[in-house]
Amino acid sequence: MWDDARQMNALALTLALLAGAALAGAGLAWLVRQPAFALREVVVTGALERTNAAYLEAVIRDDLSGTFFTLDMARARKSLAQVPWVRGVSLRRQWPRRLEVTVEEHVPFARWNDSALVNPQGEVFSAQWSAPLPAFEGPEGRAADVTARYRAWSADLRGLALDLAEVRMSPRGGWRLRATGAAGPLTLELGRDEADARLARFVSAHARTLAPLARAGTQVEAVDLRYRNGFAARVPAFREKNARPAG
Repeated sequence: MWDDARQMNALALTLALLAGAALAGAGLAWLVRQPAFALREVVVTGALERTNAAYLEAVIRDDLSGTFFTLDMARARKSLAQVPWVRGVSLRRQWPRRLEVTVEEHVPFARWNDSALVNPQGEVFSAQWSAPLPAFEGPEGRAADVTARYRAWSADLRGLALDLAEVRMSPRGGWRLRATGAAGPLTLELGRDEADARLARFVSAHARTLAPLARAGTQVEAVDLRYRNGFAARVPAFREKNARPAG
């Protein structure tokens, strides 16, 4: 090959092209990092009702490093998603030096295990909220299940003029509800098995059982639905009789 002028010329051309490409790449890498391409304007869109705008701007200022070309979009989204109340973030570059940040906020739907909040999608998040909310309790990872049950059961109880205030799921899968109505708070024990059917049985029997008691001024504070063919009511004015639920 060393005696072949054509091959030597081709090799030299190839090496020259590779060197040129390397130099061009290095030059481009240097160019895109220059202050001339720094992001000068960050615009936040979306109605911010609960997100702290000042905190969001501080995160943008402190964590979003890079130029129009070098900004790590994935890292930027992850940083902004840590801001309280932020459920989702989308970023869009706008030439020449503008970044548009669209924020989707969490909507508070219920309290979760006395330490967090849950949104209507059943997603748990941490934020401060002082207004009254239903209380959910359950094992880790079951917030979506509790949320779905709340939606269905609150609709069932609304027809009885009962507002569902608490839904609690035990580690073993048992369900306990607390509702409020004109007669005061009412606890409903559904147990583990056939919870939907048990609540449906209570709803269908309410008009001929608890409703007359309420009209007579008799308060029922708890109903145990864990029986095969009926349910037991706890009335503070009466002495409770021993009975064994089905479980």
